[in-house]
Amino acid sequence: MANTNPHALIVPAPAPAATGAASNTVAATATAPLREIKDPVPIANPWFWVWVVAFALLVAAFVYWFTHRKKAPRIDPALLIPPHRRAKERLRAATELLSDPYAFCSLVSDVTRVYLEERFNVRAPERTTEEFLEEQRNSPLLSASQKALLGDFLTQCDLVKFARHEPTEPELRALLDAALRLIEETQEVAPIQPLNPPAAPTPVETA
Repeated sequence: MANTNPHALIVPAPAPAATGAASNTVAATATAPLREIKDPVPIANPWFWVWVVAFALLVAAFVYWFTHRKKAPRIDPALLIPPHRRAKERLRAATELLSDPYAFCSLVSDVTRVYLEERFNVRAPERTTEEFLEEQRNSPLLSASQKALLGDFLTQCDLVKFARHEPTEPELRALLDAALRLIEETQEVAPIQPLNPPAAPTPVETA
């Protein structure tokens, strides 16, 4: 007869046994020795790469500046000497050419023209004597007597240079004196610094 008691205990059926392979794996895991703890893996500091990149950029900037820097312009020491001093030194050396009138007149004429160009910023060396004197006719740079002196000086030099005039040594020395005179009369003179006037005495108050 079937059991009709609703409160009867129901016993579950036993679970099937594990397979042989699974049993072997569990047994091996349970009996395997423990492995040693590995050393910690170092993690790179992110700031290290920031400093590396910054240093590389700094080196690249320095290399660019060093290769593209502008060199300071070199000043010719001769340009620091006033034009009238350079002209006078060259004219003094012209006395060694008194035996060669052509070379002498060529030198003193060129020196005077270069001086006038540097002193007054005029185009003198590349102009002919006629062109230069015509430009200076109405120029306020020279006085009337200086213009006359310059005109006679350049004309006499041209006679020797182009007309093969043979002047005497006194005439050549006169040309040299004329050039020196023109330079001395037109050279730039440094302003004289006035002396400091003595301080006025402090008035003494009387009672």
